Amino acid sequence: MRASSTSRSPSRRRRRARRRSGTGWLLALALTALAGGAGTLAFGVPQIRAADTSTPTATAAPTGSAPASPTGSPAASPSPSPKAPPVYRLPGKPPERGENSFTIGTTRGAVAGRSGTLRTYRIAVEVGSKEDVEEFGAFVDRTLSDPRSWTAGGQVRLQRVARGEDYDFTVYLATRYTAHEMCARGGTNNNINGVSYTSCRAVGQVIVNLDRWRLSVDHFVEAKIPLSLYREYVVNHETGHELGRSHERCPGDGKTAPVMMQQTLFLDGCKANAWPYVKGRLYRGPLL
Repeated sequence: MRASSTSRSPSRRRRRARRRSGTGWLLALALTALAGGAGTLAFGVPQIRAADTSTPTATAAPTGSAPASPTGSPAASPSPSPKAPPVYRLPGKPPERGENSFTIGTTRGAVAGRSGTLRTYRIAVEVGSKEDVEEFGAFVDRTLSDPRSWTAGGQVRLQRVARGEDYDFTVYLATRYTAHEMCARGGTNNNINGVSYTSCRAVGQVIVNLDRWRLSVDHFVEAKIPLSLYREYVVNHETGHELGRSHERCPGDGKTAPVMMQQTLFLDGCKANAWPYVKGRLYRGPLL
């Protein structure tokens, strides 16, 4: 005869209670892990949070506020790259003497200027000067092609040509002693206090003194005028002589210096200037 439900043995009731309590323990463990917010569950199972399974919604940031980073905090704005400090003169002593022979540039530039007679020039750098002919040529080209340079008036066009091409004049970069010899042959004494100092022009030759190219001049350096401006000035000044321009004087204290003023020697109260054309017009001073 089957025993009634009320007559089950105590041992069977204890086994069922243990099964119920074991199931409850596992359920409690799972709920505890879910509520804890840990990156992983026990046993190394990755936890996927509810927020990670939802579709992200783009929210516009308030005007003027920094965009939020992935963590929700404002993203830092990128810092601007610091500007390189201006260069007033290059370190070291330039070579005083080279080999009195020149490397001719092998590249050509575009024609600069909209109208007028085309004047072509080549680039030459003295062997032993430790200067690169193409770098020097590129600087001269940029200077003479600038809209503030000699082509702005519409009377002349300029073009840098390569070795072996026809040319009207040559722009030389020469060491101190070679520059003096070249200037003297052209009728100019470029010495100051017995030292080859200035650049010069001879017929068909624009001669840039390496000392000035690398060191500028004291009154420019003391006034914190960048070396690049001095270089632009000396290229435009000596090329101006090749184009028939004469020396000019400072038009007045505090005024802009004409490019044909001898700024290598003095400023006489004028402000340094590298360009023949200022504000679109040929800028001139009284003839020397």
